[in-house]
Amino acid sequence: MSSASIKLRHLNALKTVEVDPLTNSFYLNGQRNGLKDYPVASPVCGTVYGTILNYKEDLTAIEEQLHQKPYAAPPNAPILYIKPANTINFHSAPIPMPKGVSTLEVGASLGVVIGKKAIAIKEEDAFSYIAGYTIVNDVSIPHDSIFRPAVPYKARDGFCAIGPWIIDAKNIMDPNSFTIKVYINNELRLEKNTSTLVRPIARLLEEITEFMTLDVGDLLLVGIPTASPKVHVGDQIRIDISEIGSLENYMMDEEEGCFL
Repeated sequence: MSSASIKLRHLNALKTVEVDPLTNSFYLNGQRNGLKDYPVASPVCGTVYGTILNYKEDLTAIEEQLHQKPYAAPPNAPILYIKPANTINFHSAPIPMPKGVSTLEVGASLGVVIGKKAIAIKEEDAFSYIAGYTIVNDVSIPHDSIFRPAVPYKARDGFCAIGPWIIDAKNIMDPNSFTIKVYINNELRLEKNTSTLVRPIARLLEEITEFMTLDVGDLLLVGIPTASPKVHVGDQIRIDISEIGSLENYMMDEEEGCFL
């Protein structure tokens, strides 16, 4: 069991509960509850920052390309982007397939929730700034270039599912050894481990806060795999992260209804 913060949709406020990551259930008022009985909203209220090319194997795979134009050299600092408010989605919710698009890419990531304002912090102090951890499905329209901001591909409505809760940092022994698994229609399609991050969590926080402030409630995605699974309308998606739980969503044509 782990303590966590959860936002129940009928209350629209964060609540502290005990959760069982293995069964994706939580205890409220002494009773065990499934997420189907208590629908949840996104537990994050701050700005969402994504990071790309932060897995060693992904960076190695395209290293030759990065020495060519327009890149000229591999990155020497974290490559960041923002998922705006319109993209925020939640556990068990549909993810819309935009009109004229037939395939989307799943972006499974560990999400680090900031617990206090972080300005020019040191790597050795970084974990004291973390409130907890969650699961993120950073969806995008497949695209090749990382040279320019991919706003039309990554900033669509509902393209950032977060949840189902935030596990308190005190419950996590080593977030740099998390196994991340992506299942599409119950078939394992991707497995990553945060032990292969180019910039582990503490170093990533140090380098980012050298040039910008992270505020309480902000969410940092530690890395999005480059070879992520593709999904289509009707597909069921489940992202499992050890010690946190499972984030589940399904694909739906955006013309079939309202999503947010």
